[in-house]
Amino acid sequence: MTTLKAKLQDDLTTAIRERNELHSSTLRLTLSAITNAEVAGKEARVLSDEEVLKVIAKEAKKRREAADAFAKGDRPEQAARETAEGEFLDTYLPKQLSDEELVEIVTQAVAEARAAGAEGPRAMGAVMKIVNPKVAGLAEGGRVAAVVKQQLL
Repeated sequence: MTTLKAKLQDDLTTAIRERNELHSSTLRLTLSAITNAEVAGKEARVLSDEEVLKVIAKEAKKRREAADAFAKGDRPEQAARETAEGEFLDTYLPKQLSDEELVEIVTQAVAEARAAGAEGPRAMGAVMKIVNPKVAGLAEGGRVAAVVKQQLL
């Protein structure tokens, strides 16, 4: 079984061969972010596929934020490029939860937290502790927090 990092490197080689500038530059940046994560800290190590997914998710989020900033700054061509890069990176990530699936998971977690005695807005931490392991990598933190806040009010 090949690792996710090896798949990214193979895809980079393919993108270069096909002269696909968008994919090759996006993969180069992502692979360098992975390498930076591997050498960060006291000693170098190889990231697991889950850790590589987190790096890819972070890179995709950066692209979305940059696309928003470029759109607000009236730079549509840059915004379009960042959006395309983000969408390309999303193909490597697990399918995101739909709003309905996320609301269902949060509703169950709120019920669990209430059963344990946590009530109102102060229950946010308790609910997030229950929800986060279930949605890790499947929903962005900001999205999850917004749904939890909505249900606790």
